[in-house]
Amino acid sequence: MAWLARHDGTVVIGYGPFENASEPPATGIAFYVQDFALTSPSPWKIPARTEITTSTDFAARFEGINQPVYHWTALDAVPFSEIFQEVMAAIRSGLFEKTVPVVTETGSANASPVMGIVAAMARQSPPLRSYGWLDGASGFAGATPELLISMEGHRLETMALAGTARRDDRDVFAVDEKEIREHEYVAQTLVAKLLDLGKVERRSRGILDLKSIVHFLTLIGVDLRRPQTPDDLIRRLHPTPALGPLPRTEETLTMLFDWRKRLGCPAEFGAPFGVWDHGKFDAIVAIRGIWWNGNDLILPAGCGIIEASRLVNEWRELRLKRESVKRFLFD
Repeated sequence: MAWLARHDGTVVIGYGPFENASEPPATGIAFYVQDFALTSPSPWKIPARTEITTSTDFAARFEGINQPVYHWTALDAVPFSEIFQEVMAAIRSGLFEKTVPVVTETGSANASPVMGIVAAMARQSPPLRSYGWLDGASGFAGATPELLISMEGHRLETMALAGTARRDDRDVFAVDEKEIREHEYVAQTLVAKLLDLGKVERRSRGILDLKSIVHFLTLIGVDLRRPQTPDDLIRRLHPTPALGPLPRTEETLTMLFDWRKRLGCPAEFGAPFGVWDHGKFDAIVAIRGIWWNGNDLILPAGCGIIEASRLVNEWRELRLKRESVKRFLFD
């Protein structure tokens, strides 16, 4: 099973078995399920059966499901501290302006967590978008605030989402130079990558309020001069500096892939996850989610590191993001 909630309040659901394909079908519905490094040659998953419903109806299907008991293992700061120092050394040497390592908190459930996690993510409401991929005893599901692409006809929408703080710190966050600089890296890079595709409209930077945490948000739209394929747009934009390195080169990507692997990051975390629906394409960034295999759990979170970053602040931000996902389970 796969699903993705869209900005119009609808949810596209696909049921297996899924047919693997290298391209989306000319007509019909297909899900885009890829890893962060975009290595799968057949990322398009064509379901045997589909339906489109409302977010309200989808959430109601899972009412009354009880959550199992979750046990989370305390994180050791040493591995992240070591990689943080490597990142800072690479920034000082001029290799990076920004990159985004990921830490993972592991845990377990005393019974199958699948339906509990699906129910928790399904009831999340805009501006979060619920998504999920269930494959036998394993899978992942989440509720992400980050849109990578929404394309219909000659109109493309995307966003820069970077910079994070507790909701209680919103006032000081709004004038925090480090957080603004981190956000501007993302926004300016996206605009630069889109300029040759058509007329770009960058809206004013705002603050996205997600109850427990806030982010800087800049919406970006493009009137495309000519049609674009989802695969071409994904490879052009992913990973944005919100999840990837700046500058994005073969060397900086290889370093980021290595840091993610050493910290136990799931392959799909931060990857594009989308749905093709008769020519309309929506893809989110797969963050704010939980990965599982049987009763074993992984909860990843990333943080943007720039020259002004400090270890204790980044460690605090990582915990803040993981705790926001845990709250989904019991909201």
